[in-house]
Amino acid sequence: MGVTSYSDEYTSTIPPARLFKALILDSHNLIPKLMPLAIKSIEITGDGGAGSIRQINFAEGSQVKYIKNRVDELDETNFSFKYSLIEGDGVMDKLEKITYEVKFETTPDGGSKNKMRSTYYTKGEFELSEEEVKAGKENALAMYKIVEGYLLQNPDAYA
Repeated sequence: MGVTSYSDEYTSTIPPARLFKALILDSHNLIPKLMPLAIKSIEITGDGGAGSIRQINFAEGSQVKYIKNRVDELDETNFSFKYSLIEGDGVMDKLEKITYEVKFETTPDGGSKNKMRSTYYTKGEFELSEEEVKAGKENALAMYKIVEGYLLQNPDAYA
């Protein structure tokens, strides 16, 4: 098994509490509404906290029908979230799992610095290509930007 990690940082004018509520706590409601052509639904089994399972069902025509994430840690006070991709069609044949760590921090101007770390655990001798990692990062950033745009246009949402 191989292990590869990548880190990213993004800044936003949106405070961490609003981003955390929208992107993490209420993503199962908000994301399908904002991205109906990509995400059909997000179902949660459990109370949403550690141990809960989030199944993301993709829209018709997607290469992947669904993925399941397990919530490993959810800290609403410190705006941090850790979860693992544990199941998904077309994904798990080469990967044992992927773990994600997300942390939203306040910046001096009242916005936020958002730190994200992904760790890929591959099966056997499989190695991730630069293109595969880049595609995953671009998808995550696109979702982040859509939610950020929504929050900018709706200043009372998740306030």
